[in-house]
Order: sequence, then structure tokens, then C-alpha cells
Amino acid sequence: YDDFDHVGYDTHGNKVVKSASAAGAGDRIDQAIELQDNMAKGKFVVHDMLNDRNVQLSTRQLELIRRVQGGAFAHPEHDSTPEYIDYFSGVNKEISGLGSDQYERKARFQPSKWEKMQVDKLLEKLENGDINMDYLTGKIRDMNEVHRKKEGPEKPFMLWTGEEEDLLNMRKGPQHIAAPKLPPPGHAESYVPPNEYLPTEEDLKKWKEMEPKDRPHGHLIPKKFPNLRSVGAYEHSVRESFERCLDLYLCPRVMKRRLNIDPESLVPRLPRANDLKPFPTAKCIEYITPFEGNETPTIRCVTASPDGQFMASGASDGCVRMWEVETGRLLRTWDLHFSVVKASTTGDDESAMRTKPVVCLEWNPNRSHHCLLAVIAEYAVVIATGTANEKDMEITEAVLAAASKGGNMSSAKASKSVQWILVESGLEEKPVSVYGSLSGPICALKTNREMTNVRWHAKGDYFVSVNPKAGSAAVLIHQLSKGNSQQPFSKAKGETQLACFHPNKPFLFVASQQHVRIYHLVKQNMVKRLASGCRWISSIDVHPSGDHLIVGSLDRRMIWFDLDLSSTPYKTLKYHERALRSCRYHNRYPLMASASDDGAVHVFHSMVYSDLMRNPLVVPVKILRGHAVTKKLGVLSIVFHPTQPWIFTAGADGRIFLYQDI
Repeated sequence: YDDFDHVGYDTHGNKVVKSASAAGAGDRIDQAIELQDNMAKGKFVVHDMLNDRNVQLSTRQLELIRRVQGGAFAHPEHDSTPEYIDYFSGVNKEISGLGSDQYERKARFQPSKWEKMQVDKLLEKLENGDINMDYLTGKIRDMNEVHRKKEGPEKPFMLWTGEEEDLLNMRKGPQHIAAPKLPPPGHAESYVPPNEYLPTEEDLKKWKEMEPKDRPHGHLIPKKFPNLRSVGAYEHSVRESFERCLDLYLCPRVMKRRLNIDPESLVPRLPRANDLKPFPTAKCIEYITPFEGNETPTIRCVTASPDGQFMASGASDGCVRMWEVETGRLLRTWDLHFSVVKASTTGDDESAMRTKPVVCLEWNPNRSHHCLLAVIAEYAVVIATGTANEKDMEITEAVLAAASKGGNMSSAKASKSVQWILVESGLEEKPVSVYGSLSGPICALKTNREMTNVRWHAKGDYFVSVNPKAGSAAVLIHQLSKGNSQQPFSKAKGETQLACFHPNKPFLFVASQQHVRIYHLVKQNMVKRLASGCRWISSIDVHPSGDHLIVGSLDRRMIWFDLDLSSTPYKTLKYHERALRSCRYHNRYPLMASASDDGAVHVFHSMVYSDLMRNPLVVPVKILRGHAVTKKLGVLSIVFHPTQPWIFTAGADGRIFLYQDI
């Protein structure tokens, strides 16, 4: 009736005329003025369209409308959760005593089994990932939405893949396992068997005396028939079928599940060798040793200068040769056998006249000290290389001053085991460098027994020598700058093979045939005893960090010790075909190598992390082959280049190679 002047009709059929105060009467200005007046008076007026009148709502009516719209009970006085009033009806059991003769059920004192089952099911679903804690706490109502988000949009798939479930597998019950098939009939069951299968009368007598299970063909007796039509029914067919059924019934079949494991998954995943470069890969330079006669001298040891410019080798002819690394040029040759014989006090000794090999060479690790140590027979010879520059010349002369005067022994105990002997021939040789003043053998340390090994301290002043047959004097510590020697041990614990210093701590590593002992030089006690588990230790080297140690043995093993972890081997590597002769760490790169009598040098990537929670990474990266096995001896000595990822190798075939990273 918006377009009419009335709002409808009454019961008598008369028009109900719109009132002047009805909603919509007047213009909008009148409506706005009326609304502001009502709000100022605190009135809330609504228009009743049915009755055509304005109705003013009270405060309670407004509250009822608000509660209904909010979904609450209309009347605020209504209490949906009234307090329970325990109205007493009947007889009080506690007062009357009824039921006092009944015991409480045991189930009331035990946890609910049904609740336990429900909790177990929820835990199982949590472990399988079917539900999560948000679902249990009510934050998520449907887990399907979570799974759909994880799976992403559905991908198309083949409807028929050939892997549909078989109806037989859908049946209930144990899985059907087919019975083993009977073996196919042989020549004895043929109707025309060969003559060698036909039994004789003696064979038939033996056959009857034997048990059925021991007979060669069971109940069957091979017979020959003229044709297939003459073959009758087999008389033991029912019996054999019955026995087979008994076997199948009494021997149940079980499905043997075999683990389908990829063998490569059992092997630890190692990074590729190309990702671990640089490391030596190819033979680049050969240092040819001059010799007299038909037999090439065996190269027993090699060492490199700290700057990497020079290299020295010791051979079985008693000579030490110094080479230039980059060019392969032979710079100097020192005949230590001649120098030792000349310095020896007993010149008529026949054993001293025989040529002795140089068994060990060690260049001074200090760049300012241009000298090296060579071991021949019972002598350790100090050789001035003559390679010092203008700055290092004075330092080298000061270090060798006491040694060039014959030493200055202060320990009476050590003086019985070692003597400092002056070698005069070393002062007449022209040095390699124009600034060098000393070149050649300076002095020699003579011990009572043959010396096998020497090692420098990292600072280049002290060095240790090993004489396995000298008993308590097997290990001697010498100071080059003072020309003094010390005997640290009063008793010998086994036959000492090798010894070396810790790079940054006052520790001394002493290796016997099967154990490595660590001594504290300041506290003068044994810190740790390492059990190698090998038969004969042949080489030893300490990692530049000082926390790791490798030991090579003659029974083809290389043992890695983590000094912070345990006194037992962290890792044992057995990959060479013959005895290990030398094993070394690189001072700058994460490299490690081992040499063996099989003529091969194995190079490893050996990364040691500063994080103590991470284990060292040892990965074989290269096998270097180039030396020939001579008289059952292969590669006798190896040493890394001090600044480059290169390695020097020396073998019994008299050849010296430099392998570089190409």
C-alpha cells in the first residue's frame, strides 16, 4: 500500500487511512528531526506497519531483542544450569545400615579399561600421523582438510596398472601357498629304460632287504616293455599319493619372507671425489738419482723444506741428495757414510767400512732454520743445507753454533748413551744460496746402538731420536741450539719403534710394537696408553690440530685414533695388499696418505671439524701407482708438499716422483 493513501481495510471493509505520524510521512528532513528529538529524550521508537502506529520500546524490551538476536535465552532471569537440589526420598542407606554387608566392587578402584583402549587408539593415530594435537584440543574438526593440504592437488594416475587386487587375496583366512611340485620322472620310470637301469637278480635281492626310504627309486622297479600299449596300471600309485598327502598334511608350508634390500643402501654415502679437490692425481716430475754400477740405490726416505722449494732424499748408498722441487735439478750430494767413517773414533772397524743406508731424513720445520737431520747406522747427522736468505742466515748460524763446536753435554746420564761429534768436512763446501755460510754435515750424534728414527719439534730446536736396541736409552731428546741431550726414561717399556712430539702441547708420543704411549714432558708422567691392535707398528704421524693420530703397521693396517674420544682405535683401515711403510698428514690441506710394499700410495680426504659433535670425514679419493716392487719392497717413504696439495714418493726401485693436482 505504499502508493495508496491507506494501509488496508478494517473488519467493516472501510479503508484505514494513513496517519500523519506514520513512518515515511513527510520528507526526510522531518524524519531526521524527529529521530534526533527521540534520541535526545532517550526514546527508541519503531513503526508498527500492521497497525500503522509508532511504538516506543522500553529498556527491557530492547534487552530481550538483543538476547534473542545473540542466541541466548530471552529472559535474563532464566538459569539454564540451576544448582541440583538433592531431595531426600526413601531410606538413607548410611543411617539405616542397608547394604552395609556388601563390598565395593573391584572395578571402582581400578582405571577404566575402556578409557585405556581409547587412549591407546588415539596414541596410535598420533604416531601414524592420522591425527594431531590440534584435532585433540578441538582446534580442527576434520583431519581430511589437513591431509589434503599436505598432499596438494590430486595428480592424474593410470586407472589400470596391472596391480589390481586379486579376489583370492581378498578372501579371509591364511594365505594360500601352493604345494611343491613332484620332480619329473627320470630314465628309470621310462617304459623302455636303458640297460644300466634294469636291475639284476642280485640287485633285486638287495632291493628287497633295503628300507623303502633308502631304495634308489622308491617302490618302483624299472621294467622294459615292448610298446606303450603293453604298460599296465602302476600298482603303487595309490600308496605314493597317500604318502604325499601325509607329507603335505604333517609338514605345513610357511612363506619365507626374504628382505629385499639394496646392497648400495648398506654402504655409507660418501661425497664424490671430484667435490673434494684438490688432491694429488697425476705424476708430474721424476727425480733421477745418479748411481755407479748396475744396481739403482734404494731410496729409503724423503723430506721437503718448509717453504716447499727444496727436497732431500736418502738412499741405500749412504748419500743424502738435495733437489730443487720445480725443476728436478740435483743441487747437492752429501756422502754421509764417508763423513761418519771420518768422524768415527774407531777407524779400523770393519762394520763401519761397509756402506750403511740413510734410513731417516727430517727437514727442520722452522723456516728460519735451514738444516736437516739424517740417520745412518748409529749416527744422526746435522746437515746445513746452505739455502738461507739474508734474514735467516744469522739465525741458522746461531742455532748451529753449539753443534758446530761439538756440543755441550750437561747430563751425565745421557752422556753415556750419546756423543756429539764434530764433522770438519761440512765447512769447506760452497752453499747453494749466496747468503749461506754453512753447507754440508756439521756434526753427528753417535749412540750405542743403531738409530732408526728422528723427529723434530714444531719449533725446530728440539728433536727426538729412537734406538730400539738401546734399552732405557732408546728414546733421547736433543736440543740443537745448546748441543745438549737428555734421557727422559730410566726404564724401557717394550721395544720402542718410533717417537714424535705433539704439535702444540708438551706431549711425547712413544710407539712400541703394539702400543702408543703419550707422556707429559712437564709433569713427567704417562697421560694415555693407546692400544692399536696391530702386530708391528711401522709409522706414526700426528694431525696438525693435535687431536688425532694415525698409525701404520706391517700387517697392512692403518689405525686412526681420536685422542679426545678413547684409547681404542676410532677407525681401522685395511686396504693395502702388503705391509704399510709410511703414513702422513698434510699440514695445510685435509689430506692423508699411506704407502705400502704393494707399490701403491692411497690418498684420503681427511676432514677434521672444529665441532666436537661431528666425527672426522675419511674418504678415499685416489690411488697413485708408479713404483715397481723390487725385492718385495714397494713405496718406502712419502711426504706431502708443505704448501701445495702435492706428494713426494720414494720407492725401492730407486725412483722419486712428485704427484700434483692436475
